[in-house]
Amino acid sequence: MRTLKFLAIVLTALALVPLGAHLFALPNKVNLTESNYFVVQNIYRGWALFGIVLFGALFANLALAWAMHGQRAFVFVLICLCCVVANLVIFFAFTFPANEATNNWTEVPADWQQLRWQWEVSHAVNAVIAFVGFCALVLSMVVEEKP
Repeated sequence: MRTLKFLAIVLTALALVPLGAHLFALPNKVNLTESNYFVVQNIYRGWALFGIVLFGALFANLALAWAMHGQRAFVFVLICLCCVVANLVIFFAFTFPANEATNNWTEVPADWQQLRWQWEVSHAVNAVIAFVGFCALVLSMVVEEKP
């Protein structure tokens, strides 16, 4: 159980890292010109590998929820699990389509500004959701069990 808890915490925390980076970069990127924005987007090359971490967090939290079913802390693990699922839903509903429409920000479609907002806001919302999930997971570790 300790190993499972450790994996859930580490993977959930690692999944939060790129989302937090996107959130804090947003104010500096959102008003960039088209050419500057597309140049800046190149810094994210290879970040798709964080998807592995997010799916790892999903499976670790799913296993932890299963293992903790019936315990007081279960509800907090379930909240975290729901947040990870929400992250994936938002990514595939909003972020991924923007990546596809721009060929990972290497092609400039006519609606690039709308896609920029879609991409940036989806990451910002996901950062907040991931933080809530991480906090819930941490709470699950500090909740005392009934004697």
